[in-house]
Amino acid sequence: MRWNKVASVLLGLCMTVGVMAADFASDRFLTPAGKELIVTFVRHGSLAMSYAGKQIQIDPVSEYADYSAFPKADLILVCHAHGDHLDLKAIEALKKEGTTVITNPAAAEQVKQPQAQEMRNGDTMTWQGIKIEAVPAYNTTEGRDKYHPKGRDNGYVLDFDGFRVYVAGDTEDIPELSNLKAIDVAFLPVNQPYTMTPEQAARAARVIKPKIFYPYHYSQTPVAETLPALLEGSGVELRIRALQ
Repeated sequence: MRWNKVASVLLGLCMTVGVMAADFASDRFLTPAGKELIVTFVRHGSLAMSYAGKQIQIDPVSEYADYSAFPKADLILVCHAHGDHLDLKAIEALKKEGTTVITNPAAAEQVKQPQAQEMRNGDTMTWQGIKIEAVPAYNTTEGRDKYHPKGRDNGYVLDFDGFRVYVAGDTEDIPELSNLKAIDVAFLPVNQPYTMTPEQAARAARVIKPKIFYPYHYSQTPVAETLPALLEGSGVELRIRALQ
């Protein structure tokens, strides 16, 4: 469900703050349930979230952070098995008794622990009140499907009591994006040849129509120089954080 007008105003007032480890920046959002969601921008495809006392890590990689300095994770999501998304050392540093690890099937072959669960494209589940959808993530440009073939890797939509966050993983602007509805925050990757060009990312944002679009996983792509003009008139708010 969509949030009400009061929550929308509060979203617009969210602040950037330094929290958790190594002074990483975070943005705060208020969900329709009146609870605070904190999204921390680590680097590249690595994100951390805190909601209702639960710590969530997405694609944690030791190269980007000292994960021993972060709170232990209640939930770890892995989009696919490439080394800039799946790092067993980071997972080990974040694990505690009861940590749930959710991966695509290919990554699950490497994450061998009782708490690991597989999700395939199209699967949905509810974890401690948070609805999780595994959505397709793949390349469409000829010659680049070898990087992320169709049907293998995941993106995820997390629904925090009606506040919906889409973390795309490594994908291009695939047709399935039109199935994503009521997205409040979208993280879209912008680094061809592996994911999207700025033009593709802008098209994707126009299809999804999130309230806020964060480019991530963008390496040396000049997102600040290209995306504002490409999104002009779209109604999508662009926020650029240090997610190279």
